[in-house]
Amino acid sequence: MRSTRHPTGPRPSTPRPSQQGSGKPGARPHGGKPQGSERTEAPVKPTTLTLKPAAKPVRENRADDTPRPNAPRSSSRRPETSRGASPDAHTGPQTGTGGHWLYGLHAVVAALKNPNRRLRRMVLTAEGAAALATQVAAPWAIGPETVDRHRIDTLLGPNAVHQGIALLADPLVSPSLQQVVERSGPILILDQVSDPRNVGAILRSAAAFGAAAVVVQDRNAPEETGALAKAASGALEIMPVLRAVNLVRTMVALKAAGFWCVGLDARAKPLIGGEFKQRRVALVLGSEGEGMRRLVRENCDELASLAMSGSMESLNVSAAATVALYEMARGK
Repeated sequence: MRSTRHPTGPRPSTPRPSQQGSGKPGARPHGGKPQGSERTEAPVKPTTLTLKPAAKPVRENRADDTPRPNAPRSSSRRPETSRGASPDAHTGPQTGTGGHWLYGLHAVVAALKNPNRRLRRMVLTAEGAAALATQVAAPWAIGPETVDRHRIDTLLGPNAVHQGIALLADPLVSPSLQQVVERSGPILILDQVSDPRNVGAILRSAAAFGAAAVVVQDRNAPEETGALAKAASGALEIMPVLRAVNLVRTMVALKAAGFWCVGLDARAKPLIGGEFKQRRVALVLGSEGEGMRRLVRENCDELASLAMSGSMESLNVSAAATVALYEMARGK
């Protein structure tokens, strides 16, 4: 019998695919390293699985500004009850399975009154339960667990001013652009304002002066946290927060709906609310230090400043938002 043998000699090498243009185009409109021909091969996905104690809900990756319905976030996990549950079972401050911790009297009272909130768990000290009962009559929408203050400190961290009250809840869902447009009042657009306490304070001022909504860029704005809700002092539950994928496209859509986009800039003429009586206004505020980005600035219909004595060059962004909203309300 003749044996079949493979031909000897070096095996011909398989030609590698062209490396030109293998890098993916950058997803960020600004910044980041340029993608181009200097990359030599496509990145290889790792094969090792890494377990992470991720507690934040994963936000969907949207390719456009398709609005999400204004309804409670659904979850396949059943809410935890007080039976057999221990507050110490959670892994870190302001986190929990399927939600995050809200704390403080005003933030928790507003969340309990909000029908769009999905509540999972509430822990109270005896003093906190007594204070909560003066604001919301029991029985509450979710049964509480009575614990000592040290156990709540363990859940939230030592710096959280919780007043003996903490509520585990799912994040609110972003409203649609159409829902925002249908509300009365000015709109605030925040361009890369990243401090959660500043955002919370802006929400509080927006609610106080009758704003329609606050718009933030999804990837460059803080997630909803207990610190943000505490700074908002209940306004997070009543002031819609639209998380937009692209601020410029959202500004274009607002202008098509009849809004006049006014960017705050210290070098521009002073803002006079009376000049906008016949217009719906979207006030645009940039981050402290850098201000508005170029494309955001270029898509404003006009720029305006806040009238100040000159002894100070600028205000904190949350203070600037308050003054601008007051000027708009005064000019009606």
